[in-house]
Amino acid sequence: MLRYVVQTGDPVLRKKCGQVTAFNKELGALLDDMKETVRAENGAGLAAPQIGISKRVVVIDVGEGYFELVNPVIVAVKGEQSGPEGCLSVKGKQGTVVRPYKVKAEYRDRFGKKHKLTAEGFFARAVCHELDHLDGILYTDKAVELYDLPPEE
Repeated sequence: MLRYVVQTGDPVLRKKCGQVTAFNKELGALLDDMKETVRAENGAGLAAPQIGISKRVVVIDVGEGYFELVNPVIVAVKGEQSGPEGCLSVKGKQGTVVRPYKVKAEYRDRFGKKHKLTAEGFFARAVCHELDHLDGILYTDKAVELYDLPPEE
C-alpha cells in the first residue's frame, strides 16, 4: 500500500525513533509498504518517520536490490565524501552534504535476525541519510550548501 510521505515541518521528522520490539506480520507489511512507496516516489531510501511512524526502520535501494534495516546502528565509518542529496520529505530542494565514504552497520531483518553491512560511496551516503532520519536529523541540518530545484513540469 502506498503511504503518504510527510514533509518538512511535520514534528514526526524531528523525533528520535523507538526500537522495534515486535518482528511480526505488521512489521513485514510496513516494510512492504515502504518499498512500494519509495519505488513510486523514485527515491533511493525511505525511513519510517517519513511516513509518520516513529520506529527505527528504513529501506534502501541504490541499484543493488532492497535492503530492509530494522534497528540499524552505524558501528564504524571511514573516509569522507561530499556530494548532492535530496529527500522525499524536503521537496524542491537539494544540498551538498559531507558524509563518510565507507560505513559499517549492524541491523536486524524483518524476522529479527542480526546482520552486518558494509557500504561505500553512494550506498554509504544513503545509509547515513536514512539513519539520520531515525534520530530526527534531516540532510538540510548538515548541508554545507542548499539550493532550490527547478519546478517539476
